[in-house]
Amino acid sequence: MIIIDNTLISDDILNKKFRCNTSICKGACCVKGEEGAPLEKNEEVHLKKNFKKLEKYISKEGFEIISNQGVSTTDNEGVLHTPLINQRECTYVNIDEKGVVTCGIENAYNDKAVDFQKPISCHLYPIRISELKNYTALNFHKWEVCESACSEGDKNNIHVIDFLKDALIRKFGKKWFGELQKNKK
Repeated sequence: MIIIDNTLISDDILNKKFRCNTSICKGACCVKGEEGAPLEKNEEVHLKKNFKKLEKYISKEGFEIISNQGVSTTDNEGVLHTPLINQRECTYVNIDEKGVVTCGIENAYNDKAVDFQKPISCHLYPIRISELKNYTALNFHKWEVCESACSEGDKNNIHVIDFLKDALIRKFGKKWFGELQKNKK
């Protein structure tokens, strides 16, 4: 484990290799799980501001759920999450004709329809953030739906921190990322 500023970074983040391949997993991380993606408070504000603009980028069912229930839900610990459709996929997804799941928020952002890329928890995946008393902890989330991404990373020699460079810079800044790169194994 290393420490940069007030972040604790697990060795797995420095050692593991990773590269998403949605042609294999079909975007399962947006469909499986017990809760939607964790949201930061400012992300909820962005979603409220951009909600109507997202209608053509997400499923009709997802849009209806958000219209009725709101852009986010709160778990028992007070953490904000994206809502789910039938306790499965995130309400903000789009599923193409091949069954590949994409993020409707990110699709809208890429089309310049909204000014919000997607939740940072999604952008950083498979890194998960935990807030501790004096530190922010970063851990590699091991999940069977990402086995193909780990294999793809190994095959192409892509470290998780290189795959997630833009997301890590978005969250922690260029200077912080430069320090992280010095510790890559």
